[in-house]
Amino acid sequence: MSLDLDARQRAMLHEMHIPVWWPRSPAPTATVEAAAVPAPLAPAAQPGAAARPQGVAARAAAPVLVDSGAGAAPAADVDAMDWPELAAAVSTCSACRLCAGRKAAVFSAEPLARQADWLLVGEPPDDDEERAGRPFAGPAGQLLDNMLRAVNVARDGHGRAGARLTNVVKCRPAVVRNPDADELARCAIYLRREIALLQPRVILALGRFAAQSMLAASQPELAGLPFGKLRGQVYRYQGVPVVVTHHPSRLLRAGQDKADAWADLCLAQEAAARRS
Repeated sequence: MSLDLDARQRAMLHEMHIPVWWPRSPAPTATVEAAAVPAPLAPAAQPGAAARPQGVAARAAAPVLVDSGAGAAPAADVDAMDWPELAAAVSTCSACRLCAGRKAAVFSAEPLARQADWLLVGEPPDDDEERAGRPFAGPAGQLLDNMLRAVNVARDGHGRAGARLTNVVKCRPAVVRNPDADELARCAIYLRREIALLQPRVILALGRFAAQSMLAASQPELAGLPFGKLRGQVYRYQGVPVVVTHHPSRLLRAGQDKADAWADLCLAQEAAARRS
């Protein structure tokens, strides 16, 4: 992919405070194929194997919960849910301790879900996201929107110019803490269904928790790597290319990492284009 910038992209990069003279090319990519997925996650069809879903009417079915000793686990039929059913299941989920004291689950579900080539997976919800009830709210969300516009993608777009935004877990507990491995695994069943319904062409994992949740179970050797070592490669999850980058909240605190984030966006754009 050429990194020659047009006037619009230069303006966006200026807004992100990235020098437009930056000459560095993204690091050479290596493709790493995930060997396995976490045990609780049900298999899904490979992208492109079936027509992309255009959205279906809700059947108003509440999720069935079963006692698992550490809360109620989502029923096995999550992998058969449509978008409205999935949103209902997330909003009432009590599969792990993260739901204790939450104000609202954080999940975006449009009345008719539109196909989007990009799926962005972020960290556990923060206060801005919980209040808004949607991923990537507040200043971090504004920065992310600017970054996406620089590669002609938008969260309210569709197809090649569209991105769906989600979180690696959907609840922010009353006492803020990091989710443990079991909690990440329990919530991963919802993320897996999102991917199966959306069938994105590329996944952008923003932050350590998003990256580790999607990759470490199948590649445990990645768990001990510094976050910077996870960047610059194309992994795969459910057959979809995955690129790891910084969360925008990190970029608000460490502006020097914005150039790396731009390289990651270019890498993700290349990965999506190769699947077109």
